[in-house]
Amino acid sequence: MTNSSTFRLPSRPLGRSSSDVRSAHVIVVGNEKGGAGKSTLAMHLAIALIRMGRTVGAIDLDLRQRTFGRYLSNRARWSEKHGVSLPSPEEGLLAPSVARDLDTAEAEENERFAENVSDLKTRCDYIIVDAPGSDTHYSRLAHSVADTIITPVNDSFVDFDLLAEIDPDTFEVGRPSIYSELVWECRKRKAQQYKTSIDWVVMRNRMTMLDARNKRRVGEGLKTLSQRIGFRLAPGFAERVIYRELFPLGLTLLDLTEDGSTVPFTMSHVAARQELRDLLIVLKLPGLEGEAIPF
Repeated sequence: MTNSSTFRLPSRPLGRSSSDVRSAHVIVVGNEKGGAGKSTLAMHLAIALIRMGRTVGAIDLDLRQRTFGRYLSNRARWSEKHGVSLPSPEEGLLAPSVARDLDTAEAEENERFAENVSDLKTRCDYIIVDAPGSDTHYSRLAHSVADTIITPVNDSFVDFDLLAEIDPDTFEVGRPSIYSELVWECRKRKAQQYKTSIDWVVMRNRMTMLDARNKRRVGEGLKTLSQRIGFRLAPGFAERVIYRELFPLGLTLLDLTEDGSTVPFTMSHVAARQELRDLLIVLKLPGLEGEAIPF
């Protein structure tokens, strides 16, 4: 798809565990656009896995906005205020390099990222990385070591343009766009280095209930593109006000029956939980085969 020099991916393996240490499955929630619901997805996936008895590490790579990190901080404050011990992932923290020289800065960030991931791998079954809605060196590093990449996209050709060009007259899918090229390069490099693949899952997120023509066209385009460049399509989360209400509390849909929660549990929330269960089934994460989902 593209020349590998374009991406400046690390030339050596990162975040590899020694043979006597567990090998955590790295899940990167990423695209290069904001507002697709990455942090909400990362948080719900982390809590779901913990409630299934797994240990989870969390890394927020949006070092400026830190939505995922602030979500976790809100959760800790809510737990302390209400005297409730809510399950939470172990957070790994990264800082950007302040070096002016690009090569020096990237070398420093390579080392910091490798140490962070390797440390979490000693204690976690899964590591969930929330990538920023932009192209950064840390984001590229995360994609290069991912085992699973989940890309949430809204039913919009603005989001679709992140994955591929679209003909404005015929709506036919054209060449892959920048983010698809990045994932393609990461998959190729991982296959060469480790003889393993990256499972790429594109998730249609914030789905509207209306059967709009634009929604159908985006769906048809994603199906065509998935066959061309090899990602799997997964059901996403419907557009619900509850996700915005839960963020300042630090809660997820799986916490609404906890003591102290004042959010009424409704049939809409039951349906939302089912969407989360459906996503977990489609992801086919290792270690969860055949296991009942307890929520």
